[in-house]
Amino acid sequence: MSLADAARAVRENAYTPYSNFKVGAALRTPSGAVYVGCNVENVAYPEGTCAEAGAIAAMVAAGETEIAEAYVIADSAHPVPPCGGCRQKLFEFAKGHTPVTLATLDGVEEKVTVADLLPGAFANSHMDRA
Repeated sequence: MSLADAARAVRENAYTPYSNFKVGAALRTPSGAVYVGCNVENVAYPEGTCAEAGAIAAMVAAGETEIAEAYVIADSAHPVPPCGGCRQKLFEFAKGHTPVTLATLDGVEEKVTVADLLPGAFANSHMDRA
């Protein structure tokens, strides 16, 4: 199954009773495994979970810690980028050149990299004390 198909399929499982804005995400790791996530809302905003965060959690739970490629899809007029927190989460497990495809249900795609999404990212090297 392609990342696009996996993200589109999991998007249908999103729990969005408040916004009705379903998002699906699929990640491929260097091993070739695919992990998916969908957004899960909660009446106590902002305590929900983003699709990207769900896919990352599934990846880590399976014992993997590196993203080779990501795909995010939503029903919107234009491709929707990850929120700021998810950009940082993607950066934690991906390299700057890792491709991320942002897509709409109508087939519009925008291809970016993790570095494009989060220039000037906070990295563990910032915690080094010289």
